[in-house]
Amino acid sequence: MSSRKRQIPKHCLHKASNRGVVRLNGRDHYTAGWGTPEAEAGYHRLVAEWLANHQLPVSGASADNSANPKTEITVEDLIHVFWRHVESYYRRADGSPTSEPVNYRYALRPLRKLYGTLPVELYSPLKLKAVREVMIDAGLARGVINSRIARIVRMFRWAVAEELVPETVHRALAALPPLKKGRSADRESWKIGCVAEQDVVAVLPFLSGQVRAMVELQRLTGMRSAEVCDMRGACLDTSGAIWEYRPSTHKSAHHEKERVVFLGPRVQELIRPRLKSDPEAFLFSPNEALEERRLKLRALRKTIVQPSQRNRRRPAPKRKPGKKYTAQSYGRAVLRACRRAGVPHWHPHQLRHTRGTEVRKVYNLEGAQVALGHSHAKITEVYAERDHALA
Repeated sequence: MSSRKRQIPKHCLHKASNRGVVRLNGRDHYTAGWGTPEAEAGYHRLVAEWLANHQLPVSGASADNSANPKTEITVEDLIHVFWRHVESYYRRADGSPTSEPVNYRYALRPLRKLYGTLPVELYSPLKLKAVREVMIDAGLARGVINSRIARIVRMFRWAVAEELVPETVHRALAALPPLKKGRSADRESWKIGCVAEQDVVAVLPFLSGQVRAMVELQRLTGMRSAEVCDMRGACLDTSGAIWEYRPSTHKSAHHEKERVVFLGPRVQELIRPRLKSDPEAFLFSPNEALEERRLKLRALRKTIVQPSQRNRRRPAPKRKPGKKYTAQSYGRAVLRACRRAGVPHWHPHQLRHTRGTEVRKVYNLEGAQVALGHSHAKITEVYAERDHALA
């Protein structure tokens, strides 16, 4: 929303029909006879709906439906309106966007390509199946396809609440069952599991000091990758023998749930050298990793450094290191190290599975649930594998 105050369109006279008219979203909306109380009430109702929804509902396209038929919107129009909601709704407490806008972009792209000009009232489950077939032909996995189709259905559910789409359209789309394993031509996604301890040890020498500490920290605590990247001194409570880490933003923050990670002595040894005087500074910084790499290369240099070569950095490089790592840059760093070490590729998120499985073997499922920060044990069962040695 712009900080500038929005201007309210005026209620004008339509001389040809002697009715009131107001222009909203580039379209004229007519009221009753000019100068009557009905026309004034219809004008205020249209403006109120326009201010509340940023777009008039289908049922409110005109304050005088008997004199002017309702406006027909297409699937592409619906996507444009819904996208404004996605960009404003899916944000963290600090205002940064979550990953949902990217997921919705990939989900809505084939829908817009196939049925962008189709009126929303004519969209049906068979057309939704056609969109799903396009995703299958693109080689997507079954789980990815089901999640993207579910997002399309959620868009129509949101449109029903905004009175942009009839309720029957969403009810018909929700009746489409998801793809079942072995019942369709789509491929199955790779199941995320634990990572072998020898693969983790083999990769550590090929990581920078920053990323290596992040891997060891995640291996000992089972934190999410984003929680490791966002670690700051302001989020740490170091008053007790066991430190407590409360991330400012985490996956379940919008559900008003608290996330606490307990840090023991081994983790404290990793964190203590990286604590900074500024409590808001991130503990793991790509900028510091680049500086450590430059100092290491300078120390390994065998020839004398010439005065002209002591500082050959560009004054304004196009790409600068960020203040913190992201889950994506963290994963790419591990991928490059796996290739250099010659071990099978593993993702940092697998360290969370490994830690959950270890805790479950010793402290059962409830202990793994508390360690991983899950609200329900059913979710923990996905991360912590069963101990087959008990059989």
